[in-house]
Amino acid sequence: MYEQASHALLNEILIALKPEIGNMRLRHFYTRLGANFYAIHSLFHLLYGGRTDFKEQMVSLVETLAFRYIERVPHLRRSDLERERDYNWFMSQKWVGMALYCDRFAGDLKGLRTRLPYLQELGVNMLHIMPILDCPPGHSDGGYAVRDFRNVDTRYGTTEDVEALSATLKRRDMLLVLDVVVNHTSDEHEWAQRARRGEKKYQDYYYVFDDREMPDTYEETMPEIFPTTSPGNFTRDEAMGKWVMTVFNSYQWDLNYHNPAVLIEMIDIILFWANKGADILRLDAVAFLWKKIGGTCQNEREAHLLLQLMKDCCQVTAPGVLFIAEAIVSPSEITKYFGEDAINAKECEIAYNAALMSLLWDAVATKNTKLLNLGIKNLPNKLERATWLNYVRCHDDIGLGFADSDALLSGYDPAQHRRFLVDYFIGRYSGSPARGLPFGENSETGDARISGSLASLVGLESALENNDEGAIDTAIKTILLLHSVILSFGGIPLLYYGDAIGMLNNLEYLADPYQRDDNRWLHRSRFDWSKAERRHQHGTVECRIFSALKRMIALRKEITAFADFDNRQLFVVDNPNLLVFSRTDQQNSRNKVLVICNFNVEAQALLIAPLLPHGLFQQGSMKDICSGERITAENDALMIPPLSCYWLAD
Repeated sequence: MYEQASHALLNEILIALKPEIGNMRLRHFYTRLGANFYAIHSLFHLLYGGRTDFKEQMVSLVETLAFRYIERVPHLRRSDLERERDYNWFMSQKWVGMALYCDRFAGDLKGLRTRLPYLQELGVNMLHIMPILDCPPGHSDGGYAVRDFRNVDTRYGTTEDVEALSATLKRRDMLLVLDVVVNHTSDEHEWAQRARRGEKKYQDYYYVFDDREMPDTYEETMPEIFPTTSPGNFTRDEAMGKWVMTVFNSYQWDLNYHNPAVLIEMIDIILFWANKGADILRLDAVAFLWKKIGGTCQNEREAHLLLQLMKDCCQVTAPGVLFIAEAIVSPSEITKYFGEDAINAKECEIAYNAALMSLLWDAVATKNTKLLNLGIKNLPNKLERATWLNYVRCHDDIGLGFADSDALLSGYDPAQHRRFLVDYFIGRYSGSPARGLPFGENSETGDARISGSLASLVGLESALENNDEGAIDTAIKTILLLHSVILSFGGIPLLYYGDAIGMLNNLEYLADPYQRDDNRWLHRSRFDWSKAERRHQHGTVECRIFSALKRMIALRKEITAFADFDNRQLFVVDNPNLLVFSRTDQQNSRNKVLVICNFNVEAQALLIAPLLPHGLFQQGSMKDICSGERITAENDALMIPPLSCYWLAD
């Protein structure tokens, strides 16, 4: 498409804009709109160019961007300008995140403001609040079945409380991350209710069919997400007398992005929360945005076009706001959500490193790093201006999404190995100290994912029950080892609330009729503030974990080599129990940090000869940043203690 055509249309649109927009002083808005409009127009035309109302929809989109820019308050506009100048600001090593449930951590948003000192004491400066928007009681899917995208659930507070929290965080140099569920709504959302009442406009917001002919055609190639709890991808709505697509749960209706009005509505919602002070927006279930017959309805090309459009539109109105892609997909697919072209295909600046997470759990169970090393080696390259969100666990189940090809190269049968891992972490494997539960277990195939708190999965719960000091020490070392990787790997480390004080599984969810069939609530328990107080008592489990994590986080922020600029080098070493990589300072290539992790329960030897050509161990020793001690090679080898990690520098 010729650029002149898009500019000609832009001129028409600007003339047609509502008078109240034309009367505003919008210099930066028009500059950004002009810079991004060719991409916006091209993408919109690819998706919707065949529609007779194409130009009308384009006018609606631009008006939406303009109105939201007008609403953007001065301090947010200033932040946009600062981040445009320092456009790699989020690549810094200073950011450390934590994900938490507002009500389970602090009661409500007001309570959360009073608990910020705990986060700052630990060193957390990026706060991801799990979904807080209005959802129906019971059928909320943990906040992901949204009934009203513009209102906070009254249990948590109000939109004004979000703005107050954002202002408080900014004064503390902390970032706010909020969720926007872009794939579906609750069946109690106004759009769904109006569709039920027969309004064709809103039936077109969803995938709605009179009979099973089209649903059955989709089902031929669509996988089931929750086959045990929510089989199939369509639900019969008796009030409407029609079938509606419900990929995740029967009460969550999938949005139909074949309709441009849906895209414009969701862009409006994204910008609404950007204007409430969110620094980063986590876009939920982005892999599912586009559905088409004959495909899996996941990772479709059009889903990427939609994300590119969302990003370009956000660049016009709120360019300081970043996107996180919540796409828990195969390693070969995940980097596509950054965008496949550094200029024209920008999508999300941040993506979950789900592959690393699953590989770390493999290393915990096997006590070796064969699969971990292969998985990292074969992790696709990300874009230059993009970064990983590295995590040990999150609110969701633990999936084992490593590549089958890597498992085969490691000497494992992929299916059998996944069954071993599930058995290990649910305590079904002989000798395993883990206390997890299988999630979404398929009795025919044996496939399953894993629920459970970090501490319980690494054996702390069973060790405490048995009063086994050795096992307690092993569990604590494992917790710290896993965090040492995500803090040094390259990207933004994301901790999960409760992990810094060793919170265990909690079975209270079984008493809740709305939660008891979803064992992920096992690790979504209420934060134990009495347990947290013990972080200050020397010698307690809580103190040992918290103080060590606090120190590692503080050190990370001082190590400029840990900024994420494609500056990680993985070393292939002879010892299959070790993970070894270096990080190099972008400004000074001689400033390197060597990271060595031992996942085995025995001390392991590392020959230093392969490291010498890379400028490491030139003097026969290096300083461990974490302990302050010099680590010296003996007989040309280092001995790495069990379940430990070194951050070594000259």
